[in-house]
Amino acid sequence: MTRLIDDIVRIWRGEQQPSLAWSGTFAAMCLLIATAFRFGLAYVRPDVFFTPYIPAVFFATAMGGSAIGIATAIIGAALGVSVDFGGAELDVARVTLMVLYLAVALSVVWGVSHYRTIATKQREIAKRLSEEESYRKLLVDELHHRLKNKTSTIHAVLHQVLHDQPQIWNTIDRRIRALATADDLIARVEGRGCDLKDLLLSELGPYGHVRFELNGDPLFLPAKLAVSLALIFHELATNAGKYGAFSSPRGFLQVSWTMREDRLKLTWDEAEGPPIDQIGKPGFGTKLLNAALTPFDGKTETSFLKTGIHCTMQCRVPES
Repeated sequence: MTRLIDDIVRIWRGEQQPSLAWSGTFAAMCLLIATAFRFGLAYVRPDVFFTPYIPAVFFATAMGGSAIGIATAIIGAALGVSVDFGGAELDVARVTLMVLYLAVALSVVWGVSHYRTIATKQREIAKRLSEEESYRKLLVDELHHRLKNKTSTIHAVLHQVLHDQPQIWNTIDRRIRALATADDLIARVEGRGCDLKDLLLSELGPYGHVRFELNGDPLFLPAKLAVSLALIFHELATNAGKYGAFSSPRGFLQVSWTMREDRLKLTWDEAEGPPIDQIGKPGFGTKLLNAALTPFDGKTETSFLKTGIHCTMQCRVPES
């Protein structure tokens, strides 16, 4: 019984083509039910000859197709003319009603067949899009896997070349790892980007969640902007770990951001860090802070306070 119901549902949706015998049997049942309804209705309105067969035509067409629907309409017209429950004679009025019934029935057949055709095409398109989406996801996963392998290879080659220069290696090593972390985070949402808070948590998490506070509404970042901000956050976090708030037991970091129209304003505030006695010459990190947001019509302003860095970032957030 369950299988029969499943088959009926699949046929109704157009996912399964019924056999001619099945369609004919279903149409005969529809005609039988419509005739029985006519018999009961004859006690109230004996002049109703064809109207009960309209639903029979509809269901027969929906389940069996246009040919079965046309055959059901013709048989319904014949039954309306030949089977009489009220004793009325065949006259011009009944013939006229039959013509009107056939016109309506054929319109029903056309409408249902047209809908079934459109529904079938839509299902084919949806299936094709689903297959293309699965294939695209497979390619993205494969490309991400290859990117990770290349990043690991570059990491290993540079480590081998710079093993006797630990200071340079430590600088490059941290930045490569920051890029890899950002790529992993972006890949989790299929390369479209990531949330700003998730990006900050991935970079600041290793320092301990009690050492920082994040204030701001959820904000989705496109992939390119996410990578640029990931590099900036890595530079600031590394600096905080060496010389700023994270290098002091009581040090604390607060990161806040707001959005106004399409502009992002983010503030990086360090507190309770060790005093900053002397500021060295601008290095790669400073140049990165000044240039990373330029493609997004942005800028970075950095102030070296006594207890740590105060950094303000502004940029345009492109549409995802």
